[in-house]
Amino acid sequence: MRAEAEQAQRTRLAQGKTKASKQEGLYKQVTKALKLLSANPRHPGLETHEFNSLDNPYAPTQKVFEAYAQQNTPGAYRIFWCYGPNSGEITILAITPHP
Repeated sequence: MRAEAEQAQRTRLAQGKTKASKQEGLYKQVTKALKLLSANPRHPGLETHEFNSLDNPYAPTQKVFEAYAQQNTPGAYRIFWCYGPNSGEITILAITPHP
């Protein structure tokens, strides 16, 4: 995702365009969501909630969560995460578009 955003930015600048591409915007949104997640997993903008279709790879009895990187967008990106493997750590399981 990062490489695509950087390539899109180089192309945009070479063509003299000022509007960011879709890839650049997506990268910026996901990066912002990851920063919010690391600072406060329950930040209201992330709309974090439990996700039951994935198993926690560290402790199957523990929960997996879904946080929003985008809202009100078709195919909006979601971040799936869990606590662990150590205390005070968060592990990103996947960053995918919503089906």
